Amino acid sequence: MADDLNWLLRRLVEAVPNTHSALLLSVDGIPKYWYGLDTDGADRLAALASSMCSLANQVGKKFSGDDPSGAGVRQVITELNEIILFVTAASAGSVLAVLASREVDAGILSYEMQRLCTQVPAVLVTPSRHHVAHQGNGTR
Repeated sequence: MADDLNWLLRRLVEAVPNTHSALLLSVDGIPKYWYGLDTDGADRLAALASSMCSLANQVGKKFSGDDPSGAGVRQVITELNEIILFVTAASAGSVLAVLASREVDAGILSYEMQRLCTQVPAVLVTPSRHHVAHQGNGTR
């Protein structure tokens, strides 16, 4: 299952009417698996979803009061004229982004996104990147 999660994202899109595409990405904006998007669209949506999570996380840190644990992003929803973008923390280091039309049942889609994230949390984990010091003439 860890080799290809596109089928899982396809199942989510097909299960919820008026859902167009789904993307699993790392918190730093790297697309991992997607359905309903081309490669360029996955790259763009990953960058945007990652930025939205980062912004929401900063809002939580600044305004969640004395509880630093309240700063974690659970879900960000952006409503536009024609579409709604749902961005949900999937697991440690991973984010699930879903595009849907305005006619989608937001409650059902949110529920299905959370269910997907709890069904396969170990597969969704993206390990943290470790800084590696480079020496020499700048080549790798």
